[in-house]
Amino acid sequence: MARILYLYCHPLPESFHGAIRTAALDGLARAGHEIDLLDLYAEGFDPVLTAEGRRHYHDVTVNQRGLEDYVARLRAAQMLVVQFPTWCFGPPAMLKGFIDRLMMPGVAFDLSDPRHVRPTLDSLERIVGVVTYGRPRWMALAMQDPPRRMVTRYLRWFAARRARAEYLALYHLNVAPEARRRAFIERVRTRMERL
Repeated sequence: MARILYLYCHPLPESFHGAIRTAALDGLARAGHEIDLLDLYAEGFDPVLTAEGRRHYHDVTVNQRGLEDYVARLRAAQMLVVQFPTWCFGPPAMLKGFIDRLMMPGVAFDLSDPRHVRPTLDSLERIVGVVTYGRPRWMALAMQDPPRRMVTRYLRWFAARRARAEYLALYHLNVAPEARRRAFIERVRTRMERL
C-alpha cells in the first residue's frame, strides 16, 4: 500500500476524463492504496504565479505562503498519478500553473548550491501519467511530445533517485470509436490496480 497523490486536471466532471478518473480511482482503491485526490478545478487552485510569488520564488522562508496544504500533500506522496488532456500539444494552463508554483526551491529541489541543484521529493517513488490527445501519435511525436517528456523526464527528476515513471496515453481521441475509448479506460483501471 502506498500514499498516492492523484493530480487531476479537467474542468468537466461529465467528460471522458471523468470516466477515466472514476476507473483509475477504483483500481487504486482495489489495490488498497491511500488516495489523495487533488482535483485542481474543483479545489479552485490558482495557477497564476504573481509578481509577488515570483519575487519570493527563491526565498525558501516565504515562497510557500498560501501553498502550504499543497506542499504537504505533494511531500507526503509516495506515488504521483497525473491525469490531464493535451491541449495545444501541452498540458492545460491549470496544470502548468500547478507545476510552476509547486516545483520550487525548498519544496521540489534544493538550490542552496546553484551549481549542484538537488531534487528533494525523496518519498516520491513512482510517477504515472494518464493523458489523452486529440491528434494522432505521429503529430505528437513531430512536436516531440511535450506532455510525455513533462511526466517521464521533468517530474521524474524531482523524485527519489530510483523512481520510475510510466505513461498511459490515448492518442487521436477526437475520432476514437467507443470500443477504443472503453479499452483505454479498462487499461487504466487495470494498471492502477497493479501499482
